[in-house]
Amino acid sequence: MKLRLIILSFLQFAIWGAYLTSMGNYLGNAGLGANIGLFYSIQGIVSIFMPALMGIVADRWIPAQKLLGICHGIAGVFMIAAGWYGLTADIVQFSTLFTLYSLSVAFYMPTWALSNSVAYNALDKEGLDAVKAFPPIRVFGTIGFICSMWAIDLLGFQSTAAQYVVSGGLSVLLATYSFTLPECSTERNSGRKSLVEALGLNAFALFKEYRMAIFFIFSMLLGMILQITNGYANPFISSFGAYPEFADTFGVQHANMLISLSQISETICILLIPFFLKRFGIKNVMIIAMLAWTLRFAFFGMGNPGSGVWLFILSMIVYGMAFDFFNISGSLFVNKEVSANLRSSAQGLFMMMTNGFGSTIGVLVAQTVVNHYCRYNSGGYLVGDWTSVWYIFAGFALVVAIAFALIFREAKTN
Repeated sequence: MKLRLIILSFLQFAIWGAYLTSMGNYLGNAGLGANIGLFYSIQGIVSIFMPALMGIVADRWIPAQKLLGICHGIAGVFMIAAGWYGLTADIVQFSTLFTLYSLSVAFYMPTWALSNSVAYNALDKEGLDAVKAFPPIRVFGTIGFICSMWAIDLLGFQSTAAQYVVSGGLSVLLATYSFTLPECSTERNSGRKSLVEALGLNAFALFKEYRMAIFFIFSMLLGMILQITNGYANPFISSFGAYPEFADTFGVQHANMLISLSQISETICILLIPFFLKRFGIKNVMIIAMLAWTLRFAFFGMGNPGSGVWLFILSMIVYGMAFDFFNISGSLFVNKEVSANLRSSAQGLFMMMTNGFGSTIGVLVAQTVVNHYCRYNSGGYLVGDWTSVWYIFAGFALVVAIAFALIFREAKTN
């Protein structure tokens, strides 16, 4: 069973890794660089309602593993179409590419929560503790992400739409595989239920609990910074190509491979989650994640791909804690705090707050900040005052960390 879930995790994130960190480079090359934030924000916009909606469907009507396959199949077809259009069009039109890409993302984003539900369900059936068993499985998701990043880099697809075709093909493959995974239950009781219960919206009642409400609100605030480096790290590092002293450095020539150190760090940090959660609790783990985000941005602001490349490397190292200690720990926290019949809905709600409201607001604000301080030059490089950009993001993460430390309360234990 663990091997089967490892395959699920590997493909789930290989799909994303094929374009997430390199899409900004392609969009700049296609003349759509000013709209990078819009392409990343659509992931957040659809996450406001699609994961919660699909979670409700999985809880009530269609078993999660089957719905996972359906969503990946649809997402894959639209992503391949986006790639084919980008490769064959003489002039790439924003409206056409954005529409195809958005339709794909709309069905891909719910698969995060669905794949978590499928994995937790399978582990429960095997009598395994999800807190201990899931992180080592999730490590292979990060490995899948890294493999895709390296493949796109080495194949020379960082600045072309071929990255979309690779992603779509992997999505279709996972769609087929999903139907072989263990059956997930649905709730089909025929007793009298309120409209809220019938629609599966009772997960929103979690906001009535102070601790859960605060957790979801801060999840949204932290979600505002989740996609910033995914969208702008590659164009930022590549922009040093405009300066002769940095043009031939490894980072400029292979930005995706340098950035992949972030995901390599994830593979280590994921394995630390069970220890950190049990030793320090969810509050301190979340604070560590927020402080790690502060350092992630600050190191970018201070570094360069030449003599300052060590600061870039430090930024990549702390990313593991920044991302995993929030995303994975948060998912495990939600799974532990809610009843079994609400888990898919609650996971969808967590996704909606982080990758939905938070990510949407965050990347649109980031696009405004970057476009204010930086411009594309005649060579196609996004140059400008990147130091101020990264320090602004670092300051925000630090403020969120301090506020969370003062406001969030952990459950009392005997």
